[in-house]
Amino acid sequence: MKNKWRTLFLLLAGVNIAVIAVLLFMINSPAGDRPGSLPETADQDDVKFNIKTNKHDLNRVINHYLESEGLTGPANYQVILQDEVVLYGTLPVFTDEINMKLTFEPEALENGDLLLRQESISVGQLPLPVSYVLKFINDRYELPEWVEISPNEELVYVSLQNMKLKSNIKVKVNEFDLKNDNIQFTLSVPVN
Repeated sequence: MKNKWRTLFLLLAGVNIAVIAVLLFMINSPAGDRPGSLPETADQDDVKFNIKTNKHDLNRVINHYLESEGLTGPANYQVILQDEVVLYGTLPVFTDEINMKLTFEPEALENGDLLLRQESISVGQLPLPVSYVLKFINDRYELPEWVEISPNEELVYVSLQNMKLKSNIKVKVNEFDLKNDNIQFTLSVPVN
C-alpha cells in the first residue's frame, strides 16, 4: 500500500509539472502571426479615397474655397454648377459695373484634370467677343494658380493635380456629369 501512495503522489506531481510546463510554454509563445509591415499595395505612398458628390454640395465647397482663399477679391465672382459650369461676375465699365454670365461645358480628362469649354456669354447688353471677356477675367480676377485660361481657344483648364491642399492631398476627377448630377473624385492622401 505504501508503494501505491508513492506512485500516485509521483504521478500527481508529474501531471502538475507537465501542466505548469505547458502553461509556461503557451505564455511565452507569440500571440499570433505578427506581420513585419502592412500588406503590400501597388502605390505605397498614397491611400486613395473615392468620393461621389452632387452639384449642391460641390457648389458650397467651391465658393467656400474661393472666399476662404481670398480669390473673390475686388472683382467679385461666383461659380455655380447647374447643368453646366456658370461663372457670374462683374465687369467695370467707366463708373458702372456690368453683370456678366459665362457658361462652360465641363469635360473630365484622363489625367484627372478638368477642361471647361466656353458655351455662352452674356455681358449686359454689350456684344463683346468671348476671347476679350476671358482675357479680361484672366487679367483682372484673382484666380488660383492651378486655373489656366486660354482666351483664344475659349477654354479654361483646371489642373486639379496642381491644386494645393493641406497635407499634400491630391484630387483627381473621375466623372463630371452635371446633367445627371454624377460627380466623382479620387483623393490621394500621402502616408509616407
